[in-house]
Amino acid sequence: MIEVRPGGRRRIDRVLAPDYVQDLGRLDLAEVRGRRDDAAQEETDLSYLRRLLHGRIDIVKAEQKRRREGGSSSVVERLVEILADNVVGPAPSGSGRHQTLEPSRAEAHRRHVEALVSDSDLSDVASLPDERLDLALRTYVAEEESVSRRRREVQKVVDALNDEIGARYRAGSASVDTLLAAERGDEETPGPPRGRMP
Repeated sequence: MIEVRPGGRRRIDRVLAPDYVQDLGRLDLAEVRGRRDDAAQEETDLSYLRRLLHGRIDIVKAEQKRRREGGSSSVVERLVEILADNVVGPAPSGSGRHQTLEPSRAEAHRRHVEALVSDSDLSDVASLPDERLDLALRTYVAEEESVSRRRREVQKVVDALNDEIGARYRAGSASVDTLLAAERGDEETPGPPRGRMP
């Protein structure tokens, strides 16, 4: 389960801390953007972990279906097809968010998923007894539900920070010129805003 530790030092602990999106008006734009970027990265990592779990769930379900229907082709023979369906198909639970970042903890997430149910078990799913498959499925589904719940919480944080940034541009208290100058590291304050960014 994905736990959030009050006062913890992990990114998810910071992003989901109650005070992370409180009193945003007192923060300068750079700080708000920094918090938004951290939250967006956490959302990306949780999305990646969720996809890994979906892949494991699909493998177990495919083997269970093969046993029910008496299929002759093994899950291993169909592995590419099974995982391809997971990658190109619509994301479950209506995620509907385009990810532009790469996961920052891909290897750690893979190890986490492997530790839930030994991957040596899934390397030969056809040899596993029914009860072992059932246990694997329950374990992966419970973890996926936990990850999805945390991901939705992080998405709300991202949305709140994006709303604050957008409000500042609409109000004219932030400008594209200021943003570009900050990204270039300019020390001089840019002139009056030439445009506003939604």
